[in-house]
Amino acid sequence: MTVRQDAPLRTTFEGQTYLFCGPRCLDRFGKEPLKFLGDKPPETKGPSPSKDPATTGAQAHSRSPPSPAGAWTCPMHPEIVRDGPGACPICGMALEPKMVSAEEPANPELREMQRRLWVSVALSAPLMVIAMADLCAGPRRPWIELALATPVVLWGGWPFFVRAAASVRSRHLNMFTLIGLGVAVAFGYSLVAAALPGIFPLSFHDGGGQVGLYFEAAAAIVTLVLLGQVLELRARGRAGAALRALLGLTPKTARRLRANGQEEDLPIAEVRAGDRLRVRPGERVPVDGVVLEGQTTVDESMITGEPLPVEKAPGARIVGGTLNGTGSLIMRADRVAGDTLLAQIVRLVGEAQRSRAPIQRLADVAAGTFVPVVIAIAVATFGLWSLLGPEPRLAHALVNAIAVLIIACPCALGLATPMSIMVATGKAATLGILFKNAEAVEVLRQVEILVVDKTGTLTAGKPKLVSVEPTGGFDAAELVRLAATLECGSEHPLAAAIVAGAADRGLQLGTTEAFSAVAGEGVRGKVGGRAIALGNRKLFDDLGVPLGQAADRAEALRQEGQTVVYLLVDDRLAGLLGVADPIKETTAQALGELRADGLRIVMLSGDHRTTAEAVAKKLGITEVLAEVLPADKALAIKRMQEDGRTVAMAGDGINDAPALAQADVGIAMGTGTDLAMESAGVTLIGGDLRGILRARRLSRATMANIRQNLFFAFVYNGIGVPVAAGLLYPLGGPLLSPTMAAAAMAFSSLSVIGNALRLRRFQG
Repeated sequence: MTVRQDAPLRTTFEGQTYLFCGPRCLDRFGKEPLKFLGDKPPETKGPSPSKDPATTGAQAHSRSPPSPAGAWTCPMHPEIVRDGPGACPICGMALEPKMVSAEEPANPELREMQRRLWVSVALSAPLMVIAMADLCAGPRRPWIELALATPVVLWGGWPFFVRAAASVRSRHLNMFTLIGLGVAVAFGYSLVAAALPGIFPLSFHDGGGQVGLYFEAAAAIVTLVLLGQVLELRARGRAGAALRALLGLTPKTARRLRANGQEEDLPIAEVRAGDRLRVRPGERVPVDGVVLEGQTTVDESMITGEPLPVEKAPGARIVGGTLNGTGSLIMRADRVAGDTLLAQIVRLVGEAQRSRAPIQRLADVAAGTFVPVVIAIAVATFGLWSLLGPEPRLAHALVNAIAVLIIACPCALGLATPMSIMVATGKAATLGILFKNAEAVEVLRQVEILVVDKTGTLTAGKPKLVSVEPTGGFDAAELVRLAATLECGSEHPLAAAIVAGAADRGLQLGTTEAFSAVAGEGVRGKVGGRAIALGNRKLFDDLGVPLGQAADRAEALRQEGQTVVYLLVDDRLAGLLGVADPIKETTAQALGELRADGLRIVMLSGDHRTTAEAVAKKLGITEVLAEVLPADKALAIKRMQEDGRTVAMAGDGINDAPALAQADVGIAMGTGTDLAMESAGVTLIGGDLRGILRARRLSRATMANIRQNLFFAFVYNGIGVPVAAGLLYPLGGPLLSPTMAAAAMAFSSLSVIGNALRLRRFQG
């Protein structure tokens, strides 16, 4: 049974109703929710239903999604899910595992293709020598060629015939339709010509009176297509190397501290949440958790992409797979197995790699009409050559028609987008950037306006209580105690600062009753029988409570960059509290680089205008929208979009989620809330805005790479098909044999794969 993190699960057993609730829904029942970087449960997703009529015929293949461990899917058609390896019923491509493991998985498809390739090479080589060198002349030659070609075509090429037949049955014509048709025609014609040469008219005979045979062409086509398949499968495996490298950083064992103080080494799979673990100097952190004892620096570059180590002390969060420095730590395991941040990163990147970019629609439309058009061109080629070509006309007609079918295989067209997206999203993960889908990769480069939240995005998101100013005879300690007791039920960063301030002062907190939060204004409740309200000026205006001189003092604190809240006790103003959130060290540099990249920066904050403008002034931001309620943040984004602008929103809080979803590209801070990350198309794992610039550069490089791939595919077919049809022959140009057409087809696919793999060298 899977317990959702964000919603309760109810079940009945022996007449009793039980409620199971994950950390993110505990706050609904008066408990403090568990917060953690990357706190998102692993999900098992079946195939998403497709409304595309081109894919509905294949939905039957994926109606019963298997367990994640055994799920295989098509990189071009992620709605196809199978229990094991095989071929996609839509495009014919080999399926690949949905789940990425640290070790490169066994690929039975690759092994089988390699076996068929080597046998085909061993038989095709002497066949080509016999045919091209005109050896073994005489009546036995056709039978020798038949003996060598038959295993290659019928055994080596059997997977292609199976996929071609499946494409006809499902009415999803693809590259294997053309390959199967071309090889079948060449081999079938040659078989009949060898067995019954007398039935062919004189137009099929050459100058020596022999009927031309094309066993070597059929065998060579199969061998070259097998070579292309092997190289493609290997390249697709290399595309996942970045993710496997990340997973490979997780230690295989952990050292657990027993209750009696003894230590034991155990496999990482046996670590449970709550275990106390020792991390020695130079070791990698085994799982996600919290430092209990010790101080050190930790290299988190494999997660954030930043090379500088981060200091860790008791209470600090620590991520599995990161490298401990010279200090020894004792940590508490919080997230283990598939719940760790590293596992979640791999899952999200895998989903992004299988998503489809908008530009893919161009390739889909082209591929949908391409195969029927090519078949029509092949038929027209046969007709024209049989009527107008030189003798032997029908032999020339057959050869050129087969060459058209083979050279036009749309493999390169189909690989153009998915290969680039697969490599780019894997590379992004190593730079501390998570793309949720391929659309975010495509759109990010087009963004004109970057809207940024203040708290947790521009600032560190770790505010501290710096000012406590009681009024009306209240004691400062009592003011903090009441405010902190009330704020225990809130997730807002200001609440955490006030609660931490009470802890620093050694104050004992009470209990809260009738707690309620007013979005964008504050919180209310009862503490020790006293009615308490804590919030901004709007809350007090709604309550009809005058602020008097406290408002002037609050304005002065805001000009210093503090966020101010007022406390009301039994309808009396008890005082105000000032919280300051330091600006991140990298924020100013990041914003300067983003401006230089052509972005217009707008701050969007729910904080008081004076406080927001004080922070904006320090960062050189000239456009500020302050005192914006959570529901209005999305409206502000929408108004910018209505002006024809492409807008990105960067934020980290629950209140930012609607705006992140509304934006053309939502950018969440990995240090923020899960809801923000779920609503965004891009997550910056380390929360550093400089990652946006890296992501934009990668977006540009990826789209340029895709355009290059599509150019290769379209230009290749635009040139290759007319040449194969013999269009240049009347002008003294060459004729293209089916064997050369197969070699050219394989080369086009390899050029696309090789170009996509160049993205692995992207440095940001």
